[in-house]
Amino acid sequence: MYNTLKNEPEFYKAGIYIRLSEADEGKTYESDSESVLNQRNMLMNFIKEKGFIFASEYVDDGYSGTNFERPGFSKMIEDIKQKRINLVIVKDLSRLGRDHIMTGYYVENFFPENGIRFISMQEGYDNAVNQASNDSSTFIFACNDYYSKQNSIKIRNVLNDKRRNGKFIGSAPSYGYLRDPDDKGHLIPDPEYAPVVKKIFDMAYEGVGLSAITTYLNESKIKTPSNLKRKNPYAKNKYNPIWTISSVKKILKNQMYVGDMVQSVQTKVSYKSKKKKTLPKGNWDIVKNTHEPIVDRVIFERVQDNVKRTNYTANTKRKKRLFENLLFCKECENMLTITYKKKQDYWTINCNRYSRDPKRRMCEPHFIPYDKLENDLLDTIKNTCKKYLNAMDLSSIASEINDNKRNNFKIQEKIKELDLKEKEYLNKLDTLYEDKFKGLISEEMYKRIANETEILLTKLRKEKIKLKEDNKIITNSSDNLKKCEDKIKDLINIENPTRKLIQTLIYKIIIDKDKNIEILYNFNNNMLK
Repeated sequence: MYNTLKNEPEFYKAGIYIRLSEADEGKTYESDSESVLNQRNMLMNFIKEKGFIFASEYVDDGYSGTNFERPGFSKMIEDIKQKRINLVIVKDLSRLGRDHIMTGYYVENFFPENGIRFISMQEGYDNAVNQASNDSSTFIFACNDYYSKQNSIKIRNVLNDKRRNGKFIGSAPSYGYLRDPDDKGHLIPDPEYAPVVKKIFDMAYEGVGLSAITTYLNESKIKTPSNLKRKNPYAKNKYNPIWTISSVKKILKNQMYVGDMVQSVQTKVSYKSKKKKTLPKGNWDIVKNTHEPIVDRVIFERVQDNVKRTNYTANTKRKKRLFENLLFCKECENMLTITYKKKQDYWTINCNRYSRDPKRRMCEPHFIPYDKLENDLLDTIKNTCKKYLNAMDLSSIASEINDNKRNNFKIQEKIKELDLKEKEYLNKLDTLYEDKFKGLISEEMYKRIANETEILLTKLRKEKIKLKEDNKIITNSSDNLKKCEDKIKDLINIENPTRKLIQTLIYKIIIDKDKNIEILYNFNNNMLK
């Protein structure tokens, strides 16, 4: 590997980076050398020995090396950009990271480009010195990544065995339970919040609705599940200090409360990612009677039926009304809900947020009989569409469509030219590589010509992308003009328009607490104002 740092500074301001993952903490054979304290001592002794100036320390304790979203690492990158340090030292390359692509990027690109000398003590890696040990870095990055993958598989296998044996392995137990201090894989009822769970089920069993239960919990000032889980007040995780219908419903549907261990509801998409996906219920790990129940099983089953009956959103099979999902509350911006009052035999709308908990007045009531609203909206929309058609200059639209067609043809011809040029560049790179391999040109000449060609190739590809985007915009513009005109004519002429047609023309309808209505169209109706 060549010396990547030019114009070496007179003195180095060193930043030491220390990382300890949760997996490292469980090691028995390496824990002493891996600890934060020992990494710090080792790195500080190295700084003194080499005569560097200590500038700052960056520590990430309990963070995985497969993810670079770490507070200490981010602070170090910021200090590099602000020129506060020009030397980074780590105990070994795995401390910097275990994802070989991202670790390679920082070591081989980011650090040299920002004038950073990078030293990894254990491997003897130093990008300011031309030495053989530097050449093994790529192999080490890959090995560290492979180690993380294998370690992830081993941990997953251990956790799977625990799950199958009914041991709890989650980060936090369900609301109303605590970890058994004598057995972390066993749950015991929380003396403070288990009665709250029992009260919720008792109310639901007696036929009390979700909204009333939610109001009771909030008026009683009982802490929410997310409130208890929020150990760090500055955490970015979503935090809700008030009970909602969804949080009550989540408790009522949780099988854990009958004494069954329910796990594997979600899984990570990859060992490198924090993103999770929900699994089908058939894939869940459920082991019955593993811990003391808070709720009787018969009551739990009965409550499931009650929840379905009291949940007004459960009836998803009914035919949607014409303007359903297009009506929104002006005050809270939530969707206005359309419901059928069976006893009175009529449809009505109201604010979803208000109707969840009317007593707490989370929003304002927007009660309006739906059928009259639908007729009024249709009359208004049809009149607006008629005015729009009358105001349209049909000849100018036809001219614009023809201009768009001509422009599209020119763009397509230009893209064909660029396709041919791209093939030329790629053939040139292939020929260059063969000439270098045969010894017909020097390494230096190969790099110079190849770099120049790569720059031209990148520029060409960016131009192609831009042309294709322009072509798409022009095509959509022409299509939309014609489609919009056709749809408006359909709406005016059809006695009973479909939901699909309405949604094509209407973006949303906003209604405020005083029943004032604003209609936002998908076409430009500024000419009517």
